[in-house]
Amino acid sequence: MSERPVTDWRELVDQDVVRLAALGHEAAYRELIRRYERPVFSLIYRMVRDRELAEDLAQETFIKVLNAIDSYRPEYKFSSWIFKIANNAAIDQLRRRSLDTLSLDGSPHAESAEAIEATTLQVGDDRESQLDEVANRELGAMIEEAIGQLRPEYRNCILLRHVEGRPYEEIAEILDLPLGTVKTYIHRARNELRILLAAVRDE
Repeated sequence: MSERPVTDWRELVDQDVVRLAALGHEAAYRELIRRYERPVFSLIYRMVRDRELAEDLAQETFIKVLNAIDSYRPEYKFSSWIFKIANNAAIDQLRRRSLDTLSLDGSPHAESAEAIEATTLQVGDDRESQLDEVANRELGAMIEEAIGQLRPEYRNCILLRHVEGRPYEEIAEILDLPLGTVKTYIHRARNELRILLAAVRDE
């Protein structure tokens, strides 16, 4: 199929690019990969902790996106749609392998120190809206081990909220859960982490 000339892809929002991809324009599909290859890989890698496996699952995600692109509804954010597909691929793999470690160093596609800090998981005691105390580097492995003990749905919510920096509403959309359930899962996950790490913090 002949390609529609595009002078600058940055002028097009995701929905426009998806529409062109659905019409069979290969350049549009390549543009979607360019925009989302890194964040999709990042999300999957932080869940499965295996680079080669994450690459395979990311490729699988984009194949599913291509095959299902006609079902995308433009009134929803494309990022939420593709992250949902990536999340499902990672969760299926986690259920098969029961992997138990996560990276907590902030989103690798954060472009500033402030963005890295904002997406880094922190463990505190009191406030519901955020985790207060910054965990020391020495505690990193212990925090990872503690998160590995969470139920997969709790782990998912913590990852999307504190590593990817996603708002509650988008997490609900990605995981196909009610907003109240997402908030409950995150609250319970924080409480479980605080219990698991209480002895470490006291030391």
